[in-house]
Amino acid sequence: MNFTRWSARFPGTQRRAAARTEHAAAQAKRGEGAVPAARGGRPDPGAERSTPAADGHPADPTVSGTGTGSGPGPGPGSGTGPGTTPARRTGILTAVPSLDELSVREVLGRLPALVALVHGPEHRVAYVNDAYTAGFGARTPGAPAHESLPELGALGLLPLLDQVQRSGKPRTAKNRTAPGGGSSYTVTCTPVDFPKTATGATHTSTSTSTSTAEADAHHTGILIHLADVTDHAEAVERLRASERRQREAAVTLQRSLLPQELEQPDDLRIAATYQPGGTEAAVGGDWYDVITLGAGRTALVIGDVMGRGVRAAAVMGQLRTAVRAYARLDLPPHEVLQLLDGLAAEIDASQIATCVYAVHDPNEGLLAYASAGHLPILVRDEHGTVRRAADPTGPPLGTGGWLHTSGTIALGPGSTAVLYTDGLVERRGEDIDEGVAALERALAGAQGTPSVICDRLMRALGVDADHDDDVAVMVLQQPARAGADAELFHNAALELLGGIEAAPRARAFAQGVLASWRFPVELCDLGVLAASELVANSLQHGTPPMRLRLRRTDRRLIIEVTDGDDHLPRRRRAEPADETGRGISIVATIASSWGSRRTPGGGKAVWCEFALPDK
Repeated sequence: MNFTRWSARFPGTQRRAAARTEHAAAQAKRGEGAVPAARGGRPDPGAERSTPAADGHPADPTVSGTGTGSGPGPGPGSGTGPGTTPARRTGILTAVPSLDELSVREVLGRLPALVALVHGPEHRVAYVNDAYTAGFGARTPGAPAHESLPELGALGLLPLLDQVQRSGKPRTAKNRTAPGGGSSYTVTCTPVDFPKTATGATHTSTSTSTSTAEADAHHTGILIHLADVTDHAEAVERLRASERRQREAAVTLQRSLLPQELEQPDDLRIAATYQPGGTEAAVGGDWYDVITLGAGRTALVIGDVMGRGVRAAAVMGQLRTAVRAYARLDLPPHEVLQLLDGLAAEIDASQIATCVYAVHDPNEGLLAYASAGHLPILVRDEHGTVRRAADPTGPPLGTGGWLHTSGTIALGPGSTAVLYTDGLVERRGEDIDEGVAALERALAGAQGTPSVICDRLMRALGVDADHDDDVAVMVLQQPARAGADAELFHNAALELLGGIEAAPRARAFAQGVLASWRFPVELCDLGVLAASELVANSLQHGTPPMRLRLRRTDRRLIIEVTDGDDHLPRRRRAEPADETGRGISIVATIASSWGSRRTPGGGKAVWCEFALPDK
């Protein structure tokens, strides 16, 4: 269809055409109309000038031209027939046929889209255009749609035809794919009315008891328009496949950056799980880690990088690596978060992360922690009472300008603690405190090993494969040991009072304790030597109060000396003439590992470990 031929019927177009006509008439009056236009070529010798009427408009706005069009009406060049609208082309007015003059059959037949027309309650075929015949073959007029148009049934459109028939409103079905992976179509069904005189003869035998609505149904039809959107559907499928690949890459990256196997300390049982969001949710930056610090102490960390996709997972990996490096310094929790805060701003200022860093000390029975905008730790004691870790809580990492502080919560024998990300408790339309309260109730009734508790908490909070956010959960237990298991865990301590005479008392104490624990003679001798060197170093360089602590687990012997001076020792090479400086080197040589840290109340602790032989 040439829409420019009937666009002159629009009101704006008529006003512009009238203005151009007035301008041409004015030129003719001044004698300017004989000058050819630049693009108009030579003027038509037979064209007459329009003379303005008394009101200033052309007396006869229509002149002979070369109008084109199809359908009934005046032939080309008449320009004065009924239903024509004047238009101006290169200074010559031509007659344009109206839209009413176009043949509907001719228009539908030339459409590249597939068009079919059905009528009556059985949707009998009235017409199919050439494109429809080329796509699905010739169709028998008058046959019901379910027989003559089986492709509509294969596309699931027959119920849609019934719905349009009943409602009298157009309906559209998008991206309907033909069986066998064929073409895809967007189908529009539009109700149309047939003149009753055209179909009345067909239904003269209708019973007089037929209702008016049923009779009218025989005079209604549906125009079915099928637009081929195969290219669009294939592009959408390629886009979805690309998104799936990107999601799989992000999930793979996320899982590869998480610890493949959690470290299992001697005094804790730990399990963790990570559940990515559903297929409609991009992968986030949830993460967790367990870090053995030495001397029986364990660092536990969980965090969440705001944002989605590979970028969030990459930032998460950098933060996790940094946490492990800072943890080796054996700093208090708030100092670790302080370092992470500056690093997060350097990695990506637009990425904000929350984090909880906690340290478990079995000697104290406490969990020291610091939080950067993260949700509170939950602890259930051996009696089933659940408590939230109270403040302090600082802003998320990467915001800067905040001094984090540490807090403590008791974690005695038989206790269970849960660290988690917001995906576990946050729901749309609900306050997050309600989610934390639901988690408290679920934890109060959850029993079993840490891995079992992880699964039960996930199910209780409704986390499944279609969850809209990724979730990380870590559960740790301080077992209550009894019987033969309890015999493998012992503690012994000695306050180092006085001066240099404390050294022989420390050696005698260590010798007696290690012998009572039935260690092999060689291990007893190494333990006594290490205790002697650590005590001598503390007596020489430290300040009171001083204390020697011996601790054994089922896997190692730990020797630790604390004093009131916060200067940390370091291993150095002593010259042959030096009388001191060899103590730490001796300890580092004979022990499995050694280290030092500053204690919260001021002072330091220096420790070493010996791995016990396998039984």
